[in-house]
Amino acid sequence: MKKTGTQDEAGGDMPRAEVQPVPVQVGPEGRTRHEVARLLLEQGPMTAVVVAEQLGISAAAVRRHLDALLADGEAETRDAPRRGPRGRGRPAKNFLLTEAGRARFGHAYDDLASSAIRFLAEHAGEDAVKAFAEARVASLVGPHQDAITKHTDPAARAEALAAALTREGYAASTRQVGVGEQLCQHHCPVAHVAAEFPQLCEAETEAFAELLGTHVQRLATIARGDNACTTHVPVVSTGHPATPGPGSTAPSPGRTARIPNGGKPA
Repeated sequence: MKKTGTQDEAGGDMPRAEVQPVPVQVGPEGRTRHEVARLLLEQGPMTAVVVAEQLGISAAAVRRHLDALLADGEAETRDAPRRGPRGRGRPAKNFLLTEAGRARFGHAYDDLASSAIRFLAEHAGEDAVKAFAEARVASLVGPHQDAITKHTDPAARAEALAAALTREGYAASTRQVGVGEQLCQHHCPVAHVAAEFPQLCEAETEAFAELLGTHVQRLATIARGDNACTTHVPVVSTGHPATPGPGSTAPSPGRTARIPNGGKPA
């Protein structure tokens, strides 16, 4: 028979209405942790004891998963309200998800952004979408402009741009390819939106060309289904940028570029 009262974490009795466990097949650790997080999302804040009862697994197992969620910043605790005389020991803790914890269940931000830009296009025209894309990328790289343009050659600037993009959540890196550099963005927070509105990618490419002081060529994008957003940055020693290829963006010619340290990062 299921008890209608249980021992709280402080050792005191806490009367509570009967709770029917939710049948869950306990699988790998990740799946069980997801179920713990889901319960906190749907019914939290909750004590570890209540989570264990709801899922039909041991309190020790639940606490292990809760500790992991706490360590990852996906959950937090607060003192549980007492419903009877204060017992001895520490107060029971309620667990609840943080914003990071809620993110594992997804957001509708991409759909909202796409709807907003679609509305902008319908009511203000394509020029308004382009202006929005340019303003967005300006706010993204603008704060890092001095750190990038203090370098005198495109290769060093590309490395500085990669560091700036990484700080903005794009997980970027550079590598030498032939007589140029490839700037790779391994994550794109707006890929879903950019798939519908390529103006976002186009404005980004133009901003990169201006910052790097040479024409650049976008070779691949996550928005088109590629594994990374890859931009080729020519680095030549002839005194003039290479001739722009298809899909490239060229600023004013005449910048002398060289390969620093034999093309290796400093």
